[in-house]
Amino acid sequence: MSAKIQVSNDITLVTLRNAPADMDFIASVFEDIAALNIDIDMISLSPVQGSSTSVSFTINDDDLMPLLGYTSKLKSKNIKPIVSSGNSIISLMDDDMADHPGVASKIFRAIADSNIDLRIVTTSQVQVSVLVTDAVFEQAYKALSTCLDS
Repeated sequence: MSAKIQVSNDITLVTLRNAPADMDFIASVFEDIAALNIDIDMISLSPVQGSSTSVSFTINDDDLMPLLGYTSKLKSKNIKPIVSSGNSIISLMDDDMADHPGVASKIFRAIADSNIDLRIVTTSQVQVSVLVTDAVFEQAYKALSTCLDS
């Protein structure tokens, strides 16, 4: 396998903790953000914990100020927004991933062996994307660029 690597820099991770575990509410959050003309890349929805959940997503750092105006309104609903800027997304893409068991294990082993803290991971059958802080970007890029060649 020879995965292609794509990088996106200047990424902000937003997590909405204690959000209602209601798909109508979650859909309205993403509709409101779309109305602000903000692109969302990675999305991760945590398993429901009773009546609440956490939803995380990434945006470009340039869109942070408009988003903060929106998330401040969510605080009145007991939703806790957590925002972390200065991140990068590293995506590994290869059509052959779908037919090769163990790709995720190689990626997680490379990250673990390099002692890198992942912020969020999203996958599809042919792509794995990880969000890392800018402080460990070079280290993560090196680990991931070589892990699938072994």
